[in-house]
Amino acid sequence: QVQLVESGGGSVQAGGSLRLSCAVSGYFSSVNCMGWFRQEPGKEREGVAAFLIGGGSAYYADSVKGRFTISQDNAKNTVDLQMNSLKPDDTAMYYCAAGHGLDLGLGMIDVMYWGQGTQVTVSS
Repeated sequence: QVQLVESGGGSVQAGGSLRLSCAVSGYFSSVNCMGWFRQEPGKEREGVAAFLIGGGSAYYADSVKGRFTISQDNAKNTVDLQMNSLKPDDTAMYYCAAGHGLDLGLGMIDVMYWGQGTQVTVSS
């Protein structure tokens, strides 16, 4: 089992920055990919960023490329999402995810675990 707990959400004005953190605990051998998703009310959940635990290139949604950076802190067992130049369109509930497989064009292939989510609100 893998447990994911997000933190760092909040409200910010357009152009500002936030850093989300996902505390990861537990272990499951099939998990080799970590990432972040987001969901607005009434819309489908979409992948934002993801990477393979062993290293390599990361996936970013076109809408966040150049503004968001996903990283891992092995000492703290966290997966972080640095969000810069935030826009009102970035307003959503952000979810940490653990799963298997990564497609550099589509993101995480098989999500196995979700966190509870953290709200990000960007005002204009």
